[in-house]
Amino acid sequence: MSQIRVLRAQEILDSRGRPTVRCAVRLESGALGQASVPSGASTGRHEAWELRDGDPRRYRGLGCLTAVAHIQGEIQDSLQGLTLGTQRELDDQLVRLDGTGNKSRLGANALLAVSVAFAKAVAAERGMQLFAYFHSLLPSPLARTPALPLPTINLFSGGRHAGGQVAVQDVLIVPLPGGTLPDQLAVMAEIYATAADFVESKYGMRHLTADEGGLAPPFASAQDMLADAMACAEAAGFVAGKDFLIAIDAAASHFHDHGMYRFDDQRLTTTELIAQYARWCDSYPIYSIEDGLAEDDWEGWQALYQRLGGQTIVLGDDLLCTHPERIRQAQEQQAADALLLKVNQIGTLSEAMEALQLARQANWHVVVSARSGETEDSWLADLAVGWHADNIKVGSITQSERLAKYNRLLVLADQGIA
Repeated sequence: MSQIRVLRAQEILDSRGRPTVRCAVRLESGALGQASVPSGASTGRHEAWELRDGDPRRYRGLGCLTAVAHIQGEIQDSLQGLTLGTQRELDDQLVRLDGTGNKSRLGANALLAVSVAFAKAVAAERGMQLFAYFHSLLPSPLARTPALPLPTINLFSGGRHAGGQVAVQDVLIVPLPGGTLPDQLAVMAEIYATAADFVESKYGMRHLTADEGGLAPPFASAQDMLADAMACAEAAGFVAGKDFLIAIDAAASHFHDHGMYRFDDQRLTTTELIAQYARWCDSYPIYSIEDGLAEDDWEGWQALYQRLGGQTIVLGDDLLCTHPERIRQAQEQQAADALLLKVNQIGTLSEAMEALQLARQANWHVVVSARSGETEDSWLADLAVGWHADNIKVGSITQSERLAKYNRLLVLADQGIA
């Protein structure tokens, strides 16, 4: 049992220089947990609500002082002195206190900061590493041995993560399973360094990077983006299908327009866009396609999965929003076979765990993901290990807010987690 003594919160800046929320939870035992929460750029309409101040004179309306005030006011008043036996009790209390379906009253950013900070405090109180605490939350059918996830690393970016020069948001490199994490990251770093040199020579510019560290030259088309990724990986000395695979994050909701898809200089129907993905899968070693269609194009997702399921991983992000109801719908309609798990899309750790449970019960692939606006907090790496994610999607192999997670994984690898 853990009793909350005090909550403290503050507005801090994320990796894009935009405000986000940091929370500290002190327990009566003296144990302290501190957590910072991320913020997305490519956000789905069905995500839990990230509370912003709306004052245009301050951070262009993106301030988080209201969310901070909620933590130090109403949330603290509700939790202070409360004795809690489980993470679920804490999270249920937060959800009841907010009282809305999308966390819009108190803010999902406020609730998640408290949820993760409490988890860190309880882990410290019990003398547990954070990944082990996260693992202890799982019901027994999900309690696989903690393991290192396979990294998926941003190489090239367009869409909302960059300047929108191409429709597709990210092309990522995925090492093949089998090697150690240090070896996998070394391969990814070499491909990235080769790509940076390639961008300078082909496009005549020093490498510009997107929100998550992906290189963002002025590609003429998404096809060029994929072809350049292959060329860079091979120029680095690696073999497709042996050393690496390619993943695509289309983020198609952001180029969906009145039933059509504005794909580079084309307007494609759902059927035509699926056919384009199929051609890519025939030509390139495609590991997964994330958000290949718009978040509410359910019939299209069914057709996409029928066409490409089994050939590549059909991964839902905006489609699912880590929301149990949408995951159930996708499973009933056979619209995907993988979950991109972003805890801030739903608002608390316990709700994210419910999403994980639904995915695992259906034998889905699970990718634990960071956001475009991140901090140097590394709790996501522990979550991916403790919850035995198949992959972790943090961003590129550069920038401190990304490297904090990779470096935490390297520490865990050095401790013998495999």
